[in-house]
Amino acid sequence: MAIDNEIEVKETSRLGGDQSVGLVETQTWTFEAPLPLDCGRTLSPVTQAYETYGALNAARDNAIIIFHALSGDAHMAGYHTPEDRKPGWWDIMVGPGKPFDTDRYYLICANVIGGCKGSTGPASVDPNTGKPYGLSFPVVTVGDMVRAQKRLVEHLGIERLLAVGGGSMGGMLALDWAVRYPDAVASVLAIATSARLNAQGIAFNEVGRQAIMADPDWRGGDYYGRTPPSAGLAIARMVGHITYLSDHQMRAKFGRRLQNRRAFGYDFETEFQVESYLKYQGDSFVRRFDANSYLYITKAIDYFDLANGHHSLVMALERIQAEFLVVSFSSDWLFPTSAAKEIVKALQANGVPTTYLDIHNPYGHDAFLLPNEELGRTVSGFLANVHRQVRKDAL
Repeated sequence: MAIDNEIEVKETSRLGGDQSVGLVETQTWTFEAPLPLDCGRTLSPVTQAYETYGALNAARDNAIIIFHALSGDAHMAGYHTPEDRKPGWWDIMVGPGKPFDTDRYYLICANVIGGCKGSTGPASVDPNTGKPYGLSFPVVTVGDMVRAQKRLVEHLGIERLLAVGGGSMGGMLALDWAVRYPDAVASVLAIATSARLNAQGIAFNEVGRQAIMADPDWRGGDYYGRTPPSAGLAIARMVGHITYLSDHQMRAKFGRRLQNRRAFGYDFETEFQVESYLKYQGDSFVRRFDANSYLYITKAIDYFDLANGHHSLVMALERIQAEFLVVSFSSDWLFPTSAAKEIVKALQANGVPTTYLDIHNPYGHDAFLLPNEELGRTVSGFLANVHRQVRKDAL
């Protein structure tokens, strides 16, 4: 028994310690009822891959759904196997005693439709042809992704969520949920996001898409079972990754330092450390992501405009019933502070209880994925206050 306990302690430590959710398993759920899409088509059947953390309480008032960003997936925290080298993408925020405290809350994270990590997307088999959809997969929007995840939440037996939240694209999904289903959520955490992507962001996304489509191996999206367009996808990731970093971070991390050289080689080999870093990011990305999913998800981000169908953003938020936490980062030029303030002003114009935090750090857009005590304290306090209010209202 003593030996078994020792092994268990070492295993827990290796898997992130006492504040880790430990080993988790990705689940899937498929629904047959056609999902209406904004493009005018329907999608059926629809499979969603998701993970849950913590436990749903008896009152069913502690459920939170977290939406992932462009390159994320359902694996938000913990490890799939004891051999995993890295935990889920937001492990620093999710776990016992962490800001999204799994001792208190029931957390859900699902891979978006159009993705490539278990949810229905362009690499999925089209039931009408028996072959992967490829570009015959319908164009999906952030709204479509939210509609699908609403069905998942209902499948899990939850009528009203304590919170919806996420960073970057995940923040867009959270905003859309609050507008689309105002009665079904008590609070929203909109982090490093905006009500619409600006022209510069759309431009970077288009460069990435063109890099993929220019790759000879793309074959009009029909590359499954053959060589994928790895070169194009790697370039798309390199371009995108530049937007996630700040100028300060690039200078501090790389400057003009050379990689494995003491002097210029006057050739086209990788010379600068920043070149090597971007190549590494591109090469590692192609091993875990589908090129067509990159096209579909970036297009969904481009299409997103919370004020679409309304005369203004203020009018779009008129029916909001949730309390808001809006967070921006001073060095984020992809989703700048001004975009967050636009959301805050529109919420305040509607009398929506809103907490706004602009965090000053040099890490750019990726800052929301990095350890930050100020963000952690704010999220923890915000959720605790909302949960107390929800329980008070239920009495």
